Amino acid sequence: MSGSDFAAALAAIHGGGDDDDLCEPFLSVLPVTGAAISTLGNPFGIETVCASDADAARLDEIQLDLGEGPCWQALRTGKPVLEPDLGRATSTQWPVALQAMRATGLGAVFAFPMRLGSFDVGVVDLYTHVPSRLGARPLHEAAALSAATARQVLRRAVRRAESEADGSADPDPGRHSRREVHQASGMLIAQTGVPPEDALLMLRGHAFAAGRSVRELAADVIARRIDFTDHTGTAPSGGSSHDSNS
Repeated sequence: MSGSDFAAALAAIHGGGDDDDLCEPFLSVLPVTGAAISTLGNPFGIETVCASDADAARLDEIQLDLGEGPCWQALRTGKPVLEPDLGRATSTQWPVALQAMRATGLGAVFAFPMRLGSFDVGVVDLYTHVPSRLGARPLHEAAALSAATARQVLRRAVRRAESEADGSADPDPGRHSRREVHQASGMLIAQTGVPPEDALLMLRGHAFAAGRSVRELAADVIARRIDFTDHTGTAPSGGSSHDSNS
C-alpha cells in the first residue's frame, strides 16, 4: 500500500462520525483478513466497538468471555502482542483462549493497545486465516491507526456521556477552554508528554471516568491534588493518574 492509502485511512479515523466504521481503515491498508475493536474495563465497560466479520467478532467474544487472550495482554503491558502462528503457539498467559482461537481456524492474531497518554482505552485485534507476520511498515501503521482510534473511541464515549448527563457535565467543548481548564491541560502536557491536542481530551476522559465535571478535575490538577506524572521510572505515557495525597 502507498503512503497516500495510509494517510487516507488515518484521515478516515480522525474525521469519522459517531456511526462510522472504525475497523475498515485497518483493512484498507494492512495485510490482514479482519479486525475487531473493543473497550476493556472501566469507564467504558467490556464490549466490542466494531468487528469486520463473524470471525473477528468471534475472536473478540472468546477473549471477552474468558477474560484472557492477546487483547488483555496488550492492555496490561501497553505493547503489541504478535502471534504469527496460532497452530504452533505455546502461550502460558492465555492457554484457554489459544485453544479456542485455534478451533476457529485463525492463523495469526495481532493485538494493539489503544492508549491516550496514561488513559487505557481498549485494544485493536487483527487476524489472518493463515500464519503470517507483520513487517516493520505494517507494524508502524497499525500502531498509528490504533492510537488514532483510541482518540476517536474516547471522544465518542465522552460525547455520549455528556449528552446523557443531567446538567452536571458541560456538553459544549468550547466552554472547556476556560482559564483553569486551559491551565490544567498545560500541566497534563508537562506531566505526561502528550501533545497539546490530546491534553484536553485526556482531561475530559478522566473527568468522565471519575464521574466529575471537567472544571472540578481541573481545579484539583492545578492545586496538585491530582498528578498525572508517572513516578515508576517508566515512560510518561505508561503511567496512570493518582491522588498526590495518597
